[in-house]
Amino acid sequence: MSKLTDVPKRILIGRALRSDRLGETLLPKRIALPVFASDPLSSVAYAPGEVLLVLSIAGVSAYHFSPWIALAVVVLMFTVVASYRQNVHAYPSGGGDYEVATTNLGPRAGLTVASALLVDYVLTVAVSIASGIENLGSAIPFVIEHKVLCAVAVIVLLTLMNLRGVRESGKLFAIPTYVFVAGVFIMIAWGSFRGLVLNDTMKAPTADFHIEAEHQGLAGFALVFLLLRAFSSGCAALTGVEAISNGVPAFRKPKSKNAATTLAAMGLLAVTMFCGIIGLAMATKVRMAENPAVDLIHNGVAVGTGYVQNPVISQVAEAVFGKGSFLFVVLAAATALVLFLAANTAYNGFPLLGSILAQDRYLPRQLHTRGDRLAFSNGIVLLALAAALLVWVYGADSTKLIQLYIVGVFVSFTLSQTGMVRHWNRHLRTEKDQAKRRHMVRSRAINTFGAFFTGLVLVVVLVTKFTHGAWVALLGMVIFYATMSAIRKHYDRVAEELAAPEGPSDDSLRPSRVHSVVLISKIHRPSLRALGYAKLMRSDSLEALSVNVDPTETKALRAEWERRGIDVPLKVLDSPYREITRPVIEYVKGLRRDSPRDVVSVVIPEYVVGHWYEHLLHNQSALRLKGRLLFTPGVMVTSVPYQLESSELARKRARKRQEWNAPGAVRRGPAHDRPKESSGSTKG
Repeated sequence: MSKLTDVPKRILIGRALRSDRLGETLLPKRIALPVFASDPLSSVAYAPGEVLLVLSIAGVSAYHFSPWIALAVVVLMFTVVASYRQNVHAYPSGGGDYEVATTNLGPRAGLTVASALLVDYVLTVAVSIASGIENLGSAIPFVIEHKVLCAVAVIVLLTLMNLRGVRESGKLFAIPTYVFVAGVFIMIAWGSFRGLVLNDTMKAPTADFHIEAEHQGLAGFALVFLLLRAFSSGCAALTGVEAISNGVPAFRKPKSKNAATTLAAMGLLAVTMFCGIIGLAMATKVRMAENPAVDLIHNGVAVGTGYVQNPVISQVAEAVFGKGSFLFVVLAAATALVLFLAANTAYNGFPLLGSILAQDRYLPRQLHTRGDRLAFSNGIVLLALAAALLVWVYGADSTKLIQLYIVGVFVSFTLSQTGMVRHWNRHLRTEKDQAKRRHMVRSRAINTFGAFFTGLVLVVVLVTKFTHGAWVALLGMVIFYATMSAIRKHYDRVAEELAAPEGPSDDSLRPSRVHSVVLISKIHRPSLRALGYAKLMRSDSLEALSVNVDPTETKALRAEWERRGIDVPLKVLDSPYREITRPVIEYVKGLRRDSPRDVVSVVIPEYVVGHWYEHLLHNQSALRLKGRLLFTPGVMVTSVPYQLESSELARKRARKRQEWNAPGAVRRGPAHDRPKESSGSTKG
């Protein structure tokens, strides 16, 4: 089967890389920014719209609160960025929030953070791709008509790109991310110049629309609740900030410094774009509604179900650049593409976190190993499967999915910053150097404010979004927490059972005797080889064992056995119900009962075939027997292989493939003898 999958695998993800080339996959800052920050950077494509959608409940008059909400989001962003800059310096190993919480608050807090992050990473992929599909669907009707299928197809494509390795996927994702950022900044600069210098009147396509408020004249607690809900929706701009602290090991040296610099650049770019789009949306009079078919009024009439509500960024770009202009088309294309690529933040964060959790025995160990391209392939595939399931369940509807969003990330924010406060308190108790103490006090103040602010936002998010879908994210966190706790208990229990005792034990003592049993169905080359091997073992007793399911065949076997004069006693077990496995198991258990200190060695002859389909025709009884005997204490199972001609041919074909030289390979020489490429070509 591996031969059938090997060629497509190499075509899709490339040739395998040696472990000593891991350093070549580390990222310079210019590549790390789009790899780890594409999620918060791309969130400006939908976060401003989420703010306006919530405010529209109270009508257009509530829009004047949007700058203040944007200011609150900016303060929160800078707080979180400043806090995480302390994290990457204090904990550069890549554990991020999980390591901080585990070290300073205990394993339960760490597991809570890990559960929250895993849920948030899955939601990042689902929300980003669903939003990108909807943006693309406004231009291509086929995409919106089959949006679940298209969303899953994009997930598969991103999975393959990430399986090729972090560095290669980073190069692929860097260009559209930088085009998007440049396009937004050009839009903000040109829009500001037209409005402030040229005094041009820029109008969004919805500028003449009226919003039918669902709740007129909100005041007091109702207004405060609405503003808090709008703020919590705008906090979607902060998702993915923590990915950089989790991905520090993927940076080039000095890792912590480069990660902190990338974090600061990401925060500055994100808040500038977010505020710029909010400002231009106000200037161009963008109108958004949660239920546009009913609540948007044009010329005194509701726009109806046929109306497609374009995102805020699209409406602002149309007002600034003009519909159908070159820059408008470029920005629209880059926006749709970068929303797909925003999922890449999760594709880098989830596998890294999964690897650390697997190392700590909270997830299966397979998630800790790197694949052919030195990426954590199993984690990438697991993330893709979970995101595809979520997209299918919610019909790739970003409006529904986004309600589940950001709960997990603020749980991790809050616990991580609380852990950092305890980290600084612990170090301050022992640090005597006054300069270092001043630095620690300043860092503690930053993390204390971060813990308070993000904790407050977490409460706001839970209160305002719980009934809108946040409970699903909380349920996902509980499921992850329970599953990882169960996995850790299993690994701990197994480790305890397998621990080698200091003194003598039953496992270190030699058995009294070894009783060997060779399973025989008929006399042929494999059975004769198995008998010869069993004799070589020099067991205390040796016998051949056959099961009588066909009296004629059994009689022929006995006659052939006697004719050949084989000097091993043959025992035949009756099987009135024509079973093979059960009589053998019962016989072996009987030997164990009679002599508990003896060991029974069961020798099974097997065919080795060369084609995958031949496995379906042979060795099924042997597989069943081995599976059952594994659960029988004191029984050792030995397979004696006999290579059929097809296996020999398969081996020769494999050898020819290894000896085949690609064009130019002879000139370059074998891979292990080639000089390493100049390091200058990979420097960033």
